Amino acid sequence: MSKPPRDRTYLASRAYFVTAKTWGSRTIFQSERLALLFLETLFHYRDAGKFELHEFVVMPNHAHLLFTPAPDVTLERAMQLIKGGSSHRIGQEVSAKLEVWERGFVDHRIRDEQDFERHREYIRQNPVEAGRCAAPEDFPYSSACPAWRQRLTSAAKAGSGDAA
Repeated sequence: MSKPPRDRTYLASRAYFVTAKTWGSRTIFQSERLALLFLETLFHYRDAGKFELHEFVVMPNHAHLLFTPAPDVTLERAMQLIKGGSSHRIGQEVSAKLEVWERGFVDHRIRDEQDFERHREYIRQNPVEAGRCAAPEDFPYSSACPAWRQRLTSAAKAGSGDAA
């Protein structure tokens, strides 16, 4: 499991909780195909070392992410890759010029371990609170889902140099 940054001081923490909304609050991620394209893009840039992904949830009209950009990647650049990359992939897939995301995003810099855990739990509970599932692990587009959790965990182990 991904852990919060070791240095938990406000100024040194590079972990962020980010919310990005779809254009006009359209429910485009209600489509399994489009939700999975977004997640493939997210994991592509994570695997490329652009950021460490701690938690995520993709709701029908927004996404919440808890991640730490790589030292050489700004928060803005990471979000440009995520939103721009997913927009491009979705546009290719649906063969149309489709506005996917609202401009900008809302971010919160993680202050300490307690703040990290509070935002982690918020992400996990978001689909439950919205009535989309009974338990966090039942929602298919969340890091709480066992298949995605395994992918996050295996990346954390690979990054730490631990043997599998």
